[in-house]
Amino acid sequence: MSMPSHKLAIYDMDRTITIRGTYTPFLLHVAARMAPWRLIFAPLVVLAMLAYVTKLIRRKTLKEINQRLMIGGRVSRARLNPHIESYADAVMANNARAGALARIAQDKAEGYTLVLATASYRLYVDAIARRLGFDAVIATDHLGQDLDYVRARIAGDNCYDAAKLRMITDWMASQGITREAAYIRAYSDHVSDAPMLEFADEAYAANPHKPLAELAGEKGWPRVDWG
Repeated sequence: MSMPSHKLAIYDMDRTITIRGTYTPFLLHVAARMAPWRLIFAPLVVLAMLAYVTKLIRRKTLKEINQRLMIGGRVSRARLNPHIESYADAVMANNARAGALARIAQDKAEGYTLVLATASYRLYVDAIARRLGFDAVIATDHLGQDLDYVRARIAGDNCYDAAKLRMITDWMASQGITREAAYIRAYSDHVSDAPMLEFADEAYAANPHKPLAELAGEKGWPRVDWG
């Protein structure tokens, strides 16, 4: 059997590398610093989340509504950037799992290309990924990534579940990486990433919630619990 041309280590972010989710805290962080008056809309964010839980709206719609409420429908990237950078600093200081950081360093030392694949917005994930030393980011994008302002609209798919795997394979194709020429490790805490984990040669249930822990037991995927 020939050696693979590419070694990829693909990580989910929220609750895999981080201790807590990052999306709602990001919105609150930016609102508190850029437009504190928007915090009056926080109860509406909760209502939108309840609408999602009861399946009245899609996950993609939930994210667009919450961004519009807490940040605005159209915001200058120049205004946002300082708050994105300060938020990334806060994540690294207070919301990163030491065990995940050690595993990322190990994969890098073993020659793996580090890929962060997350449903969170590229808008702030890029800043976190730079601090973590990742080589590539696959994330939820806004419409008009090349514009000098950010709209509360998602371009294409929310990078979640089966859509995340499609976005990973699209990224691989864009890099000229075939599945046959790649050896892949994948890490996630959530059962929604089952398609990505099935795709990998090595799948790890990292800090898994109960449904993923049960699936990992059935599939024989190792469990890792990072402090």
